[in-house]
Amino acid sequence: MIQQLRASGGIWFELNDTRMLVDPGPGSLVRANKSRPPLKLSHLDALFVSHKHIDHSNDANVIIEAMTDGGFNKRGTLMCPGEALENPPVIFPYAVAMLENVIKISASAQYQVKELKIRIPIRMHHQTETYGFVLESKNIPSIAYIPDTEFFPEIIPAYASSEIVIINVVFAQPRPGIMHLSLPEAMEIITGIKPKKAILTHFGMTMLKEKIWEKTKKLTEQTSIDIIAASDGMTVEI
Repeated sequence: MIQQLRASGGIWFELNDTRMLVDPGPGSLVRANKSRPPLKLSHLDALFVSHKHIDHSNDANVIIEAMTDGGFNKRGTLMCPGEALENPPVIFPYAVAMLENVIKISASAQYQVKELKIRIPIRMHHQTETYGFVLESKNIPSIAYIPDTEFFPEIIPAYASSEIVIINVVFAQPRPGIMHLSLPEAMEIITGIKPKKAILTHFGMTMLKEKIWEKTKKLTEQTSIDIIAASDGMTVEI
């Protein structure tokens, strides 16, 4: 995030005419507008913030302004942990008031945005209240997002039915006491879930130095799972 060696703009989902932006860190507004073709923020149906850390939430307020035409068109859904809205909030009350719907997410719950089901399997182990999700809708594979967390075995059964897994992998090797996944831990999760496709993202400096994008072919051969490393602006067809 700090050096922007990789962009921190978040992930845009467009599934069955439902559009959801996930974890809009610094640069999200700029990246959406500079995308080709542009990602029209005024067409967003939902904004999902996994937790309140600034690399996942920095642009949330301006994204809400964009998706509501500066507040003149009250619309859209915000999904986030309660902690993101309090003591102090990272999503400000003036922006929350612009939205049609605000959902404080919790573990073992399921929500709906248009035709898209958003299931929250488990609370992650992180410094603040953090949740990932599984997306389900007709005619698409189930898609999991595993955000920032330390490794714990319950992640695997919680996401076991996912056909595509997007997973935040910060470190090349485990760093005990720091609540982020390393590549060996992420691979344990992926081989436990056995999805059809796994997308590694949210790389720290050690992952960039290891040139993870050059190692995914070998990881794919070892696991028989299609494993790819995310790159800025990458589009994945579902």
